Amino acid sequence: MLLTRLRASSFDFEAIRSEFALTDHFSADVVREAVEARDLHADSRIDRTDIPFVTIDPPGSKDLDQAVHIEKTPNGFVVHYAIADVGALVTPGGALDIETRRRGQTFYLPDGSIPLHPRELSEGSGSLLEGQTRCAALWTIELDDVGEAAAWTVTRALVRSTARLDYAAVQADVDAGTPHPSIAALAEFGAQRAAAARRRGAIDITLPEQEVVPDGQGWRVVLQPRTAADGWNAEVSLLTGMCAARIMLDAGIGIVRTLPPAPSDAVEALQETAAALGIDWPAGASAGAVLAELPADAPSTLAMMSRATGLLRGADYFAFDRATDTADSDAVVEHSGIGAPYAHVTAPLRRLSDRFATEVCLAVVAGSPVPEWAAQALPELPAIMRGSDSAASKVDRACVDLTEAHVLNGRVGETFDAVVLRGADGKRDAEVLVSDPIVIGKCDGEPPAGESVTVRLAQADTDSRKVSFDYSPVTS
Repeated sequence: MLLTRLRASSFDFEAIRSEFALTDHFSADVVREAVEARDLHADSRIDRTDIPFVTIDPPGSKDLDQAVHIEKTPNGFVVHYAIADVGALVTPGGALDIETRRRGQTFYLPDGSIPLHPRELSEGSGSLLEGQTRCAALWTIELDDVGEAAAWTVTRALVRSTARLDYAAVQADVDAGTPHPSIAALAEFGAQRAAAARRRGAIDITLPEQEVVPDGQGWRVVLQPRTAADGWNAEVSLLTGMCAARIMLDAGIGIVRTLPPAPSDAVEALQETAAALGIDWPAGASAGAVLAELPADAPSTLAMMSRATGLLRGADYFAFDRATDTADSDAVVEHSGIGAPYAHVTAPLRRLSDRFATEVCLAVVAGSPVPEWAAQALPELPAIMRGSDSAASKVDRACVDLTEAHVLNGRVGETFDAVVLRGADGKRDAEVLVSDPIVIGKCDGEPPAGESVTVRLAQADTDSRKVSFDYSPVTS
């Protein structure tokens, strides 16, 4: 992890909470339902507490949606993936159900989260906490010797997590040759699934993420590069979401995450960037294949990944029910970034739509009718999720922008070393990454993409949360 030590500052994020009307307060009725939640399907669960599941989450996380166990077999892998069965804990039409539809998802700020469900459920009875028996939707997915899904099913089960792991610890254990036995096959599984993604033409953009973390009495911005373990674990969720989408599409009812094919102008722009940076683009190669071969952490790679975000425009949700003719027959049902149909089902404690998609999958696999409460909610879910996704993205950006502005306040006119993530293209300003302190900001003066340059701080306004730089090429 790259860190930058920032001076202590007294600012907080309450203004952002107020701006986006975020509150972690729940009404008494909602809290009561969460506290009194009981498994609505207790009589029909199978007991799979014999499987030694583990969870992999950021340190300190308590809302644990997923627990995993991977077994290497002579023919490939068997993945057991337990997902918190929130649908069994929320009474349809009750106060808690109504409140979660209003919120859409959990919002994360540097100084605390705004949960989708009261913490009594999301961090208590519904969370797959270590050593606790919990109700879950248990996915069992069989893969062949090249990492392709050969068979899958999902059922309601009782599960127990035996260890609570985080990404850094998983990576360290794998590097040391001592992975946890429950995920000893995770690295091999992840590598095969990544290869399968390249065959599908998937696009994996691995820009390091900015994160605001506490630093004494103030805050600092860090760059959190994705470890290999992050990618391996993400492949488990992606695999499960692909199987879920297939179940729902075959049954003609459900909700999937969609992304249209990359616009031709975005592909052309990326090819132009590659040519300008001296990056080879073999004839017939997909954008995803070219990006996958780029060296990690090179300035040119950062520029290519930044430009490649234009390939992934137009993400949406699509709800459908063939029985009631509510589906648009011309709608996009695939996710071009993944290269296959895909659905959100692995984070129901934190994302509303996952509860309903999971319920559809459970019913279809069991040969039962989809519950009326789930089917009736499908048409309204895309709008709810679009709105909450947009708000969550804006909240994340606002927190980072506020921290950057405070860190640089009073330093206008100073110069900084930077890497140019994106050159100006007539539609958008250039964008640079300053490494000390870590800041990403707009830049005037047409700096060349992928180059290391020196920029001058032109603006650091804490009220507007705006930071910008100027670039003047050195001439001899």
